[in-house]
Amino acid sequence: MVKSAKWFMTDLIKNRFLYVLVLPGIVFFLLFNYLPMAGIIVAFKEYRMDLGIFGSPFNGLDNFRFLTVDTASVLKVIFNTLFLNILFIGIGTSLAVITAILINEIRLTWFKKISQSLIILPNFISWIIVAVFAYNFLNTDFGILNEWLGSLGLPRISWYSSAEWWPAILVLLYVWKSAGFSSIIYLAAITGIDQEQYESAELDGANKLQQIRHITIPGISKTIIILLLLAIGRIFYGDFGMIYGLVGDNSLLFSTTDVIDTYVFRALRTLNDVGMSSAIGLLQSFIGFLFVFAANAVVRKYDKDSALF
Repeated sequence: MVKSAKWFMTDLIKNRFLYVLVLPGIVFFLLFNYLPMAGIIVAFKEYRMDLGIFGSPFNGLDNFRFLTVDTASVLKVIFNTLFLNILFIGIGTSLAVITAILINEIRLTWFKKISQSLIILPNFISWIIVAVFAYNFLNTDFGILNEWLGSLGLPRISWYSSAEWWPAILVLLYVWKSAGFSSIIYLAAITGIDQEQYESAELDGANKLQQIRHITIPGISKTIIILLLLAIGRIFYGDFGMIYGLVGDNSLLFSTTDVIDTYVFRALRTLNDVGMSSAIGLLQSFIGFLFVFAANAVVRKYDKDSALF
């Protein structure tokens, strides 16, 4: 212990400037990720505002009874959360990689910069603004899409009362908003690939598709796997801002769009049960950890270098 402390102090003095650079990140995670973990105790208490977090009485596992009160609704919400996140992760990652590859293949510098800027731009538009766009596009009476369907002699669709369409709509909007921004990481990984590999492949007669298949994709595979593992960690978290912004309290769409986060929000708003909300959040984090641990174990079995730990 003494030897380790002495080594750390020596390294701290030697690399003091590097530690100063990393200090803001350490402080950020301490303040916003580790210190709030003390609030986990609320999941096991009957929280009362007048008594505070530590003064409220313990109630054991009573806050987790929501799992047995309305099992059908809970299972449906869990299914929606998993199903939508699998679609977001699978389709979003695929299109982000494709976008990065396509941008990398653009040879005109000015066109490449403009294209990348336009693709990234939707990420900075809030979901509330996107919801306004979607409403004007999908509205039954005056929506652009229904006007187009009407001009073709096709029947209008009541999008905001047809739940079966919304998984596809949510995925489409999610990809439109996030794929360009996500492609930045993959584009950075592509630029890190040794260019001599492409030159050698070209000399051997490989076309662009063969170069992408045998050089580009294997070259960024570790980055893809790491980002997938990180995404799996939040697979039990629904994108509340997105889904509530687009769907709101429209109960006609709950069968395919209601996720854990929106379910908890409605419960907290109507029941004001902070303990139950904390219990659900703890359960989400715990299950997410198990998913990451299992996925990492699978990756580690086949490729240790790509595993997180």
